[in-house]
Amino acid sequence: MKSIKTQVISGKEVLPLVEGGKGVAVTTGLSAGAWAAAGGVGTFSGVNADFYDENGSVVPLIYQGRNRRERHAELIDFGIRGGIAQARIAHDVSRGQGRIHMNVLWEMGGAEQVLTGVLEGAKGLIHGVTCGAGMPYRVAEIAAEYNVFYYPIVSSARAFKALWKRSYHKYGGLLGGVVYEDPWLAGGHNGLTNSEDPAQPQDPLPRVRELRATMRELGCPECPIFMAGGVWYLRDWQDFIDNPELGPVAFQFGTRPLLTRESPISDAWKRRLTTLKPGDILLHRFSPTGFYSSAVKNNFLNELCERLTHQIPFSPEAVGEHTAEMPIGVRGRSVFVAPEDKAHAESWMAQGFTEALRTPDSTLIFVTPARAEEIRKDQVDCMGCLSACNFSNWSQGETGTTGKRADPRSFCIQKTLQNIAHGADVENELMFAGHFAHNFSSDPFYANGFIPTVQQLIERILTGD
Repeated sequence: MKSIKTQVISGKEVLPLVEGGKGVAVTTGLSAGAWAAAGGVGTFSGVNADFYDENGSVVPLIYQGRNRRERHAELIDFGIRGGIAQARIAHDVSRGQGRIHMNVLWEMGGAEQVLTGVLEGAKGLIHGVTCGAGMPYRVAEIAAEYNVFYYPIVSSARAFKALWKRSYHKYGGLLGGVVYEDPWLAGGHNGLTNSEDPAQPQDPLPRVRELRATMRELGCPECPIFMAGGVWYLRDWQDFIDNPELGPVAFQFGTRPLLTRESPISDAWKRRLTTLKPGDILLHRFSPTGFYSSAVKNNFLNELCERLTHQIPFSPEAVGEHTAEMPIGVRGRSVFVAPEDKAHAESWMAQGFTEALRTPDSTLIFVTPARAEEIRKDQVDCMGCLSACNFSNWSQGETGTTGKRADPRSFCIQKTLQNIAHGADVENELMFAGHFAHNFSSDPFYANGFIPTVQQLIERILTGD
């Protein structure tokens, strides 16, 4: 097996092994610092990161604002305080070894303010910024203000080319690398485009070859491409190592670091990972971001799937096949549906799914009264955690709204990710994971419930396994 060689990443020679950033308190300063201390690149999440009181306890995020804009301002303040706290922890734990990166999502609420605030408040502690989920044109400019390297996350050569031509060519010297995130295999949000079939995964090698060729044509630095999504065993990536067509490559691990002693996730979450089987990860489009994302199939996702099966189209007036009148809502206002759909709806209502909620696509979904109340409350409590949210119709623009009807087929992503990160029932919250997470149950390294330290995990990865 080809062995990997150290590379210069963010200005220092390190192992080309990178901890993938996972949002909302799942990659912290503790895990990132441990990864850097082992000689690699640790990445803490700058997405709604935790901060602590004088006793070292996590400060719960309780919003006092009377409206979304006021709560959005609180969210940004919390995010800056949390990012600075995690950067300081990572710096202390790393003991000056490796490199420390911060991961942000460009489509998170207040992304620019949070990134700027953290880099300002943690000067010298952060060596690089990784950023994806959207087209982060300004991340290079912001990183350059603080003389840190930037690492855009892309899933195609075309996306990188657009970023480079619009902005990055002005700051080419600080392009530390490009993260190629496999849109079919990565956990969390995925970069699938409308032209790509979610059911037809593509071989990453030709796509990465195209990415490097594009980078060379554009005159980019010969910086590493980080392979992300589907990375588990280095022995599976022999065609990528020392491949002159690809140039330098590094390997980013998002899912494997979840099951380490330094990982902040709950013991219940860690145990659940060891039970996963092939097919237990669902690539879906329920996220209020509008992006595809990958998560563990559990009660949370099952209920979202159920909403789709309890769905029928409607019209405000009798038109076409919509001839059957049906009263909905507290006021019993009539809409018109196809006769066979009315029969379906009456069947669901007899089963307890009595609340009909309108969607932006002129359909109705039928849910229980308790679920309907939860959906409405979550929409009202919105704090603007995304730049634009399909679930609540929040937009951080001047109007404060997307102008579209809030979509009850989605969910409050901030709420569920905060819940699972802080110990809630893993079966009833969104549990992001990559599509090779089932390896936890079959990889002999984890036999008999063994949970390694980050140092032990990196040593194992270097063997090829």
